[in-house]
Amino acid sequence: MIRRARFVIVPLLFIATVSPVTWAQVYPARPIRLIVGFPPGGALDIIARIVGQKLGESFRQQIVVDNRSGATGVIAADIAAKAAPDGYTVLMIAATHAVNAGFQKKLPYDPVKDFAAVVLVASSPNVLVANPSFPAKSVTELIALARAKPGQINFASGGTGGTTHLSGELLKLMANINLTHVPYKGGPLAISDVISGQMPLLFFSLPGALPQIKAGRVRAIAVTSTKRSGAAPEIPTMAESGVAGYEVANWYGILAPAATPKQIVGKLNAEILRALHSPDVAHAISRQGSDPLGSTPGDFESYLKSEIAKWTKVIRAADLRPD
Repeated sequence: MIRRARFVIVPLLFIATVSPVTWAQVYPARPIRLIVGFPPGGALDIIARIVGQKLGESFRQQIVVDNRSGATGVIAADIAAKAAPDGYTVLMIAATHAVNAGFQKKLPYDPVKDFAAVVLVASSPNVLVANPSFPAKSVTELIALARAKPGQINFASGGTGGTTHLSGELLKLMANINLTHVPYKGGPLAISDVISGQMPLLFFSLPGALPQIKAGRVRAIAVTSTKRSGAAPEIPTMAESGVAGYEVANWYGILAPAATPKQIVGKLNAEILRALHSPDVAHAISRQGSDPLGSTPGDFESYLKSEIAKWTKVIRAADLRPD
């Protein structure tokens, strides 16, 4: 019994005295959970798996993608915010993380203070797609049709308060038209209804919509970025289609729980940057319609704060509220 007691006490005393630097040196010693707040098959999930696979090879540990969809990412963010700040739980977010800050009346976490920014991973535009039978083939034709039939044309999105929803609301405001929003529980469900003809229009992430666009199951009308996407240069932008100044960018980044040691955040940042700079990962992300980025933790935190301010202003101007 004495030997057993000493055996237990000594490691505990040793663990209590290990410095954050030492932990960073041995990190990671077990699999890392990468929480994704949207269903499998969407843009965020696809990019998380691309980066996760490469990161796992570098760390020689499994990166377990854990899909916790619901409430446009709030459920996943809340889980991550309350996780142990040891580097073994990280969160892949999209621009909806910033949108939620201005859209939701009360979040169960602070979108900035409860997280440690790790890296800005990639960015892509949304795209407005239509069922091939929809009469309007351009933004100009859509605006004319919407003005002739105010409130009678529906547009779908991946969920209330997401960037796909706000893409439509911004078009309504800037073009002075009345479209009716129909939210879905995720973009994959929405695009299925557009393909079947149950829904005429959808704002969706370009990476998620590209396979259906290339297969001819939906028709692309315009992307939401200021420049045409290299993944689909044939699709015009909203701005060049007559809505000057229109821009919505969907970005993806990784956060860790607040109080995660800076040394571990730095190690995650360095290895993810290495992954993003590798030709195979950069090519895979580009094929999904996104541009691989990369940033320092500090730059990503500053960008997140600016996005929160931007979307809060748009939401208030459009007087949007949760359903």
